[in-house]
Amino acid sequence: MLIASRNRLARLHYGPNGFRVLAPGDHVLCAVTGVPIGLDELRYWSVARQEAYASAAISVQAELDAARTA
Repeated sequence: MLIASRNRLARLHYGPNGFRVLAPGDHVLCAVTGVPIGLDELRYWSVARQEAYASAAISVQAELDAARTA
């Protein structure tokens, strides 16, 4: 029997060259905006903070913010 993972939040482990699915689902949430990101559209994340981002611009801003608070 297949477990449905549609409309379900996935849990991922982000690595430098990809991610590994820890809990099945079809999307994650952007750490900054909270917008859902389909796993097939996920391109930007932080390995250090284990966060996903909806766009390159959001990713860069998150990096700058993290550097300021460090």
